[in-house]
Amino acid sequence: MNFSANTNKDKGCRTFCSLFFLLALVLVSAKVSASGDDLPAESKKFNPGEMIMHHIQDAHSIHFFGDVTIPLPCIVKTENGWDFFMSSVFMDEHHEFNNTYTSARTGNSYVLHHEKIEIIKGEHDHSTTEDYHPAEHSATAPHNTAEPGAHADPADHQLATTSILDLSITKSVLGMLLILSAVIYLFVRLARSYQKKRNQAPRGLNNLLELLVVFIRDDVATPALGKKRARKFLPFLLTMFFFIWICNLLGLVPFAGGFNITGTISITIVMATLVFVITTFSGNKHYWGHIVWPPGIPLGVKIILVPIEIASIFIKPIVLMIRLTANINAGHIVILALTSLVFIFGQNSATTGYSVGVASTLFMVFMFLIELLVAFLQAYVFTLLTAIYFGDATQEHHHAPEVAGQAEHH
Repeated sequence: MNFSANTNKDKGCRTFCSLFFLLALVLVSAKVSASGDDLPAESKKFNPGEMIMHHIQDAHSIHFFGDVTIPLPCIVKTENGWDFFMSSVFMDEHHEFNNTYTSARTGNSYVLHHEKIEIIKGEHDHSTTEDYHPAEHSATAPHNTAEPGAHADPADHQLATTSILDLSITKSVLGMLLILSAVIYLFVRLARSYQKKRNQAPRGLNNLLELLVVFIRDDVATPALGKKRARKFLPFLLTMFFFIWICNLLGLVPFAGGFNITGTISITIVMATLVFVITTFSGNKHYWGHIVWPPGIPLGVKIILVPIEIASIFIKPIVLMIRLTANINAGHIVILALTSLVFIFGQNSATTGYSVGVASTLFMVFMFLIELLVAFLQAYVFTLLTAIYFGDATQEHHHAPEVAGQAEHH
């Protein structure tokens, strides 16, 4: 029976590998055929740097593949009032961001430049949305043939100095809202299942959630904070862990729009700021006393040590922010760089494209498996360091003379 089971497993593995390589060859051949001799010379040029930056940066639209793009709402406030429009107003018929847009509400003319909405001062009367091609106004400027996300350069227009309050729903903001909704749904579902089935073991997804909750409580929060203080900070720690972990997993889903939530610096700044605020306001007298005036240290050393301790208050959340952002972006860049090899070599020869495609696919699968581990590790490290910071800020003061006296007595 065991031999038969192993044989079936081997057959299943071989079938999966065969289907995987078939899919890889189809994808590579599709790219190679797309770079054939019937295309213009300009369209054959592939810039891996632009492709990588386009996929890891935040955007005002969600680009899946080809011309499949979902525009996102733009919410802008200027001196003339609020403007509400979709990012599709900046797209032309090829789904490229080459257009300007003039609001009928405020009369402001906008351009999307490097994923930033700017007000432009043009000499033309933009009564409607018009194509914006810098090459038509400048003999030295090349035509914009970039893929969606490589926006037009408003060099021929003067950017207005009017301040803009941009509250647009970008790709990272939308992904963050989706993940927060998913986390709330999962925990509400878990709580209701415990209320309905008090004496029954959880099953399926609830079993995994309970395992992770117990892991964060017993192996992260309690050792760093103690049982009493762990209960106070556990909801925040669990929220941070599951939010980061699910965001990282969403960024690894192929053809999902290229979400890179935890790789967006604005998102990690908010999370680090929350850690900083909670640590600062939770600090007790013992914590602030060791920072402002460390006991038992000579005055000359205090002059050097106190500024370092004060700087560490701000350095700790900055380290959290940089570590998470850099590690997530690094994994995406490596996978996209391996993908770029297929496109680069496929432009020269179909045979070379197939060969490099198979090798790159193997490396991409290896990196993808590592990224699954990194997705969990980064959420764990962020939560662990946060718990340690909370523990340092709220730890109780230990009287050294009393401890020493008890040791001598024993």
